[in-house]
Amino acid sequence: MNIVVLAGGLSPERDVSFMTGKNVAEALRRNGHQVILLDVFMGYGEEEQDLTGVFERSCEVSVSVSGISEKAPDLAAVKKSRKGQSDCFFGPNVIAMCRMADIVFLALHGENGENGKVQAAFDLYGIKYTGTGHLSSALAMDKGISKRLFAANGIPTPAGISVKKDNCQWNFKDTGLTLPCVVKPCCGGSSIGVSIVRTEEEYQNALEEAFRWEQEVVVEDYVKGREFSIAVIDFAALPVIEIAPLEGFYDYKNKYAAGSTVETCPADLPQDIAVRMQRCAEDVAKALGLDTYSRMDFLLDEENHFYCLEANTLPGMTATSLIPQEAQAVGISFEQLCEKIIEVSLAKY
Repeated sequence: MNIVVLAGGLSPERDVSFMTGKNVAEALRRNGHQVILLDVFMGYGEEEQDLTGVFERSCEVSVSVSGISEKAPDLAAVKKSRKGQSDCFFGPNVIAMCRMADIVFLALHGENGENGKVQAAFDLYGIKYTGTGHLSSALAMDKGISKRLFAANGIPTPAGISVKKDNCQWNFKDTGLTLPCVVKPCCGGSSIGVSIVRTEEEYQNALEEAFRWEQEVVVEDYVKGREFSIAVIDFAALPVIEIAPLEGFYDYKNKYAAGSTVETCPADLPQDIAVRMQRCAEDVAKALGLDTYSRMDFLLDEENHFYCLEANTLPGMTATSLIPQEAQAVGISFEQLCEKIIEVSLAKY
């Protein structure tokens, strides 16, 4: 097949997206496909360019990728480096090249990748893509809305509220919650802008940090416990993986710096808890309509009560990502995982 792997974009997870895209593109090439790794924002070449035979030149056309820095990228600098300074999110020839592909493998993370806008545009253009559709992407991306859907469907999740910058409860007592708590951007990913708050003064600072990234944030009860994640493909859960950062919590650095986190799959859990957590992950996929693949994050407290934190609609596929490790635990190689995602996604059409 001719496949575009779409990466980059303008979210704080831009660098992570490129690494996901690089890994996926290389795996799909090993599977025999002609694959172009494309930056959705920068695009390729100039507008109205002749694209005849572009997939035969896939390696030449593809963007080159270095690595993931310890800090989120400077998006203002990325915007300034764009030729022509167009205000269109899609770079030159992106839509044309995606329309030429048999399917687009979405390697985007964060805003305008996981929030459903790209998926909605592709639906209108008749472009086939991997992952769930625009509505379920939008529901899962908004942590405030997804928490309400969790509650409506009996899915355990920490108590919390959504607050907007223009009418925010800056005084912690007005939230109705108790300390410690967690403050995080409503629609962000990779734990960017997330703070664990233990004092009222820290709460003020945490809000300021979260509002750097978005105009709406979620404040929720802090659950002390072990961290887990579960991938779901076609509504069937993979094994539970435990995530144990050597220092702090599972933040941006611990997610992507090799050696920062110990990951165990299958997780060392009593069988009944592992199975119930897997069924819960499947229930989340059904509640949000995540019909291809996704990954749910959980916390297990000291009394063995678990809570779903969020759903990820385009999970990372980097060297340290979780879903490839879960797949490997049941004998599915990275190449087979990429092929399975395409197979399940194409079945929608």
